Amino acid sequence: MTVTEDTRLFIEENKRRYAELKAAGQKHAPKALPGPTPRDGAPIPEGAVIHVETIPGGWYWSTPMAAGEALRIRLPHGPAAVSMIAWSAADKTERLNYADTVKVQWTSALGKGRVLFSDMGRVMFSLIEDTTGMHDALVGGSTAASNRARYGEKVLRNTRDNFILAAGKLGFDKRDIPPALTFFAPVRTDAEGAFHWLDDKRQAGDFVDLRAEMDLIVALSNCPHPMDPASDYAPPAVEAIRFRAPAPAADDLCRTATIEAVRGFENTAR
Repeated sequence: MTVTEDTRLFIEENKRRYAELKAAGQKHAPKALPGPTPRDGAPIPEGAVIHVETIPGGWYWSTPMAAGEALRIRLPHGPAAVSMIAWSAADKTERLNYADTVKVQWTSALGKGRVLFSDMGRVMFSLIEDTTGMHDALVGGSTAASNRARYGEKVLRNTRDNFILAAGKLGFDKRDIPPALTFFAPVRTDAEGAFHWLDDKRQAGDFVDLRAEMDLIVALSNCPHPMDPASDYAPPAVEAIRFRAPAPAADDLCRTATIEAVRGFENTAR
C-alpha cells in the first residue's frame, strides 16, 4: 500500500505529539512500585468478608461493589485466567477501559500500585495487592473463534459469550460490553511488538486484590486465555472474595504513585 504525503505527515505529527505528552508526564517521577505480594501475605481483615464465590471452570459471575470494597480473585487450585469487565453503577455508559488504562499510565504491565481507568478518565479500581504482576491488558478474553482455533470444533464456553450472558442478566446489551482485561494471563511483548506467553509466572495460591474507587457492577469469566498453549480445555475453579478494604491512607500508593493516577482520582472525586 502506498502511503500518501498527507498520511505520512499525519502519522509523523501523531508520533511527535505522543512523544511530547509522554515526556511531559515523565517529568513527574513516578514512585517505585513494590515487588509482588507474597502468596501467604496480605490476610483479609477479620470480619471484613462480605461474600465468597467459587466460579467453576468455564463459567462466569457478576456482583455489585460499593466504593471502598475490595475483590480478591484467587487461584486456589492452580493456574487459571480470569477476565473482567466493569461498569459504573450510576451510569452503564461509563465502563472499564483497558486501552486508556495502558495509555494513561504508559505501560501495559499492571501490578500492585497501578489503577484501572474508566473511559471517562476516572479511576474504577486500585490494585492494592498482587502476587504475580502478570496480567493481560492487550489481547482480551476468549471467543468461540479462538476456542475453535485452539481446541477444534468442540462446543466450549468462552469469555465473550459469558459476558453476553452476564450483561443480559444485568439488563445490559451487547453494545454495553467493553473489551476485557484478563488477570493471571502472563502476556508480554518483545521489541518487535510480538506477543509471548510466560507460562511459569502463575501458580496455585496467586491472587490479586482490587479496591473499588466508585460504586461498580463487575463481571468475571473463568475461561482459558486465547494464548494459553495448553492443548486441553480444563480451567480449574477460581475464588472471588468480596470484602471491606481498609480505608486508604493519605499516602496510599495507588493514589500517589503517578501524576496520572492523581489526576484520575481528582476526576473521580469530581
